[in-house]
Amino acid sequence: MSSRLTGRTALVTGSTSNIGRSIALAFAAEGAHVIVSGRDAGRGAAVVDAIRHDGGRADFAAADLDGSPAGSHALAEEATRRLGGRVDVLVNNAGVFPAPSTLDTDEATFDHVYGVNVKAAFFLTQALVPPMIERGDGVVINLGSWITRLGVPRGALYASTKGAVETLTRAWAAEFGPRGVRVNAISPGVVNPPEIATSELGPRDALMVGTPAGRAGHPDAIGAAAVYLASDEASFTHGIVLDVDGGRTGVAVAAA
Repeated sequence: MSSRLTGRTALVTGSTSNIGRSIALAFAAEGAHVIVSGRDAGRGAAVVDAIRHDGGRADFAAADLDGSPAGSHALAEEATRRLGGRVDVLVNNAGVFPAPSTLDTDEATFDHVYGVNVKAAFFLTQALVPPMIERGDGVVINLGSWITRLGVPRGALYASTKGAVETLTRAWAAEFGPRGVRVNAISPGVVNPPEIATSELGPRDALMVGTPAGRAGHPDAIGAAAVYLASDEASFTHGIVLDVDGGRTGVAVAAA
């Protein structure tokens, strides 16, 4: 076990599977005490067991983040209690991705996606940042998406929520950075399910044709980026959106 986050505590929302799970595992492997959070207690217990099996520290806190201030504040209180009175790192990862077309999106779906992807993160940050400010130290990491900057035919609603999250990242960096709280974001690219090894072809690799990476990524790459942003190595890093996307949004590889 490494030690880049030894002595730190962290809450990772939506960490019972995929990218959130990889972030929780990576944090714990670097010495952090992690709260694994999500709706599925069985999957949460499996992540906690995996962390503890490898010598790490983790607990599960059930949460169905619907965007209500009460739901976010309740999770903040539970995580703070389980972590001994402080949360040093908040990772706003929980999100939903229904992808109806704009013409097929009803109001209930619109409100649900904004509630989970934007409002929940907003009110969770609102609850956990004040103690960070009092200590003069803390980290917030938000999860954006590659489709906020590269338009695709479907998923406009989801893309707009992630655009909002990336804007909040910059605004919060300005609001909280001078008071000791670093705020940054990660923009994952096309990522295969975690069970697909990096040496294997996956169902989403076709979306990466013509990029430098040439294939989809693995959730562990996002976990590694989150460790960097949570660590002291990123102490001079404020308000960025770190693209971990294999070059999908920024580079075009021309055929020879």
